[in-house]
Formats: sequence, structure tokens, C-alpha cells
Amino acid sequence: MGKRDTRIAFINPVAAARSAGPRTPSGPSILDYLNRPRPTWEEVKEQMEKNKRQAGSSTLAAYEEELNKKFREDLDKKRDGVIKKVKRKKRKKEKSERVKKEKRKRVSPYSLK
Repeated sequence: MGKRDTRIAFINPVAAARSAGPRTPSGPSILDYLNRPRPTWEEVKEQMEKNKRQAGSSTLAAYEEELNKKFREDLDKKRDGVIKKVKRKKRKKEKSERVKKEKRKRVSPYSLK
């Protein structure tokens, strides 16, 4: 095995951080976070009741209404298509029955009468 290259200095990051001194805090301290103002239990209960009474957001209700509208339009289109198919089949069936009746009414020149 080869020898370690000693020309490149290795800097221990932990030792470098310690030698730089203590860091200055950049935001709120833990004590500030723990001592923040919090709602009382009664306020929390009131908020929960208010949310229950509201029963959802207006944005969600508007979105659901839009979905229902689109669904209805799609349903109407498909229903119209099915009704048209049924009518076409019915007309075709009536036409074929008329043709059969006409064929029965026709007298063949070869028939015995």
C-alpha cells in the first residue's frame, strides 16, 4: 500500500467550529419558543366548535359544485347518446318489420294460387 500524502492539510470540522467560538443565535431561542403565547383550553374549545359549525370551506364547496355541474353535463350528453341509439334501433327494427311484411304481401310469380 502507498503512503498517505501529507502535503494536503486535513481540517477537522468539529475542531474548526470550536476554535471559531460560540455561534450567535440567528433566530428565536428555545425559551422564546416555549414561552410563546398559547390559547387557553376554553379558547381552543370555542375554535373547535366554530370549525364544526362552519363544516368545510367555501372554496371546497365551490369546487364540489363545479364538479357536480360538469358531471351533470356529462351525464346528460351520455343519456342523450343512449336515447338516440335506442331510437335508431327501434326505427331500424320497425323498418325491417315493414320490409318483411311487404315481402310477405308480394306474390311470387312461381307461387301456387
